[in-house]
Amino acid sequence: MSFLWSRAGAIAQKEVYHVLRDPFTLTLAIGLPVFMVFVFGYAIEFNVKDIHLAIHDGDQTRTSRQVVEAFGSSGYFIVDPVSSPNQAMRHIAGDQDRAALLIPGGFQKDLFSGRSTTAQVLLDGSDNSTVGPILSYVSTIQNIASVKLGDYTPPSSEIVLKTRFLFNPELNSRWFVIPGLVVVVMAILSVLLTALTVAREWENGSMELLLSTPVEPLEIIVGKIAPYAVLGMAAVAFVYVIARTVFGIPFEGSLWVFGLGCVLFLAAYLAQGLLISVATRKQQLAMQIGIMSGLLPAQLLSGFIFPVESMPAFFRYFTMILPARWFMTIARQSFLKGTTLTEMGAAFSALSILCLILVRTASKRFKKDLEP
Repeated sequence: MSFLWSRAGAIAQKEVYHVLRDPFTLTLAIGLPVFMVFVFGYAIEFNVKDIHLAIHDGDQTRTSRQVVEAFGSSGYFIVDPVSSPNQAMRHIAGDQDRAALLIPGGFQKDLFSGRSTTAQVLLDGSDNSTVGPILSYVSTIQNIASVKLGDYTPPSSEIVLKTRFLFNPELNSRWFVIPGLVVVVMAILSVLLTALTVAREWENGSMELLLSTPVEPLEIIVGKIAPYAVLGMAAVAFVYVIARTVFGIPFEGSLWVFGLGCVLFLAAYLAQGLLISVATRKQQLAMQIGIMSGLLPAQLLSGFIFPVESMPAFFRYFTMILPARWFMTIARQSFLKGTTLTEMGAAFSALSILCLILVRTASKRFKKDLEP
């Protein structure tokens, strides 16, 4: 019997009716992208700001007050004056402050007499993710304070290095996070929705009724996947619109190139959902495996939050078998860099190969499972 689009369309129509009647599926398909975009967009902030800084000024001179003012007016620190170095230590230990600046007595006298003078900065090292940014802020403020105090006189032949950030001039975290949300949203929607709907057919016994009809296994596969492919692309469109209108994120690349990446990634994860449904045939187990194999790798091993280049060697190589890792590259470079298809050839090639492997494996396994 040959493949007929009319029969596949009938299966797809049945699946659409089922989605419209199922509150959980509708909530997952519509509510999850909304929730993730706004929570991740507003909550995740890699730029460390509003750092509570305990300051003990043991000198109480014009010079020491200028140093304190440099920190307070920087926009990064919230100044918390303390009466002694011991109190500053207690504030750090009690999480009232993240850092402390201790200015010793005789600071101005030593500075103006040409002797070496120091002020101590104490940092809370229990959260090492913030230590690096705070140190860079301190270094910058130190240079600014030195200029104000007249302690830095550049020679006439000095080399001035000016830094310019390409593609994300303000180092805005949202510009980095939200394009990656396309990957996370598509991963969780495509894997979970496909795995749950097919597993539900097995669990309820309706798959046997479906097999009694004159429908080919391939027509069942296409008919069942098509509505969720549309939902996945609609979720991508939603994230794109919110990113452009609400968060003001630029899109420098080609929509056609980005769309091709979306289709490849969506096909790979829909196939993965089919594999899960065939292997489990239980909705609860399918959801658990879907989260473990879809959501967690997309968040933790794709470069969404942690750079792949900073991972241990084993995990850097392991991420190469994850479609999310390659689509993350395509999504971010399409939004921020405007990279062409040729320049992203490695990412598209890897994603295409993984897509073909997953689609072929899922189709063969699903077809074999359906045939008597």
